[in-house]
Amino acid sequence: MGELSVSKELIIGALSTVQEPDLKKDLVTLGMIKDVELGVGEVRFTVVLTTPACPLKEKIRKDCEDAIHNLVHPDLKVVIQMTAEVTSLSAADPLIPGVKNVIAIASGKGGVGKSTVTANLAMALKNLGAKVGILDADISGPSIPVMFGAEDLQPLVEEINGKNRIQPIMQYGIKMISMGFLAPSDSPVPWRGPMMTQALRQFFGDTNWGDLDYLLIDLPPGTSDIHLTLVQLIKLTGAVIVTTPQKVALSDATKGLQFFNQAGINVPLLGLVENMAYFTPAELPENKYYLFGKDGGKMLAEKYKVPFLGEVPLIQAIREAGDEGKPIASTDGLSANAFIHIATNLAQQIAISNAQSNA
Repeated sequence: MGELSVSKELIIGALSTVQEPDLKKDLVTLGMIKDVELGVGEVRFTVVLTTPACPLKEKIRKDCEDAIHNLVHPDLKVVIQMTAEVTSLSAADPLIPGVKNVIAIASGKGGVGKSTVTANLAMALKNLGAKVGILDADISGPSIPVMFGAEDLQPLVEEINGKNRIQPIMQYGIKMISMGFLAPSDSPVPWRGPMMTQALRQFFGDTNWGDLDYLLIDLPPGTSDIHLTLVQLIKLTGAVIVTTPQKVALSDATKGLQFFNQAGINVPLLGLVENMAYFTPAELPENKYYLFGKDGGKMLAEKYKVPFLGEVPLIQAIREAGDEGKPIASTDGLSANAFIHIATNLAQQIAISNAQSNA
């Protein structure tokens, strides 16, 4: 094969026929091809994925190889490096300039495991290579400090550019801020609505979040002042609704979906997670017992045309891990895999939503 028969233009031309499966545009138009270099009998380049959690990584790799072999030369050696640059909405929010995506994790009612899902999604996204933070917006009932074994820690305040900034607690590689770090857990504070919304403003504006790919907001149950303040204060990438299969939980989850969908709010719904979907005993890991009904979350997602991100089993180890202060997604096994699957789907939906918003 003559080296002169290959040029960067030919390589770029071939790669412009490769579609990103989710975003439905070619890799060249999307700016995902970088650093094309020609060697003797080989070509090297980098594909910049829209998330480190990209589930279609190997398909994209194979499609690139096939395009070059079919359109340039069948014997050319193709060396591809895969990196990731998480996408964001068009402009950074001045309140949190280093944060690319803010995702609200919400539920229509309490007791559906929303904080558990938030904590484990954060761990799973971090394990997939992303920079992640959690803002615990459940001001009167914060759970995140306990789930990360950090309830005795207190954030430091440092002066940065003449302004006092709260330094988030870092645990297992995740940055966190919560009222649980600032108020004693054994003496509940009676919060009025305006006080709560002011606390939320400070959690955004006075915290030194630094650079994050994903900031997850653990919201209180229902739809309250906090929810309205959040959507007015910050440009959200989108919202995730957590439900369980019971009829009453699904009914409340519907209210959560409708809140983010309503005119004047219009926050993209990135997906629905069904927690406690089925019970699997530790000694019978292949068995699934649908104690609360089957596929309720999936059917609700279909009804409202919202992506179904996945289901989390009802497993004792998930609760124990949260109580012990180390989310289950930091380990291996069935439960951790469920959260990895959901986190991968969520990252995918964020990339799709951002592409549509920025189009």
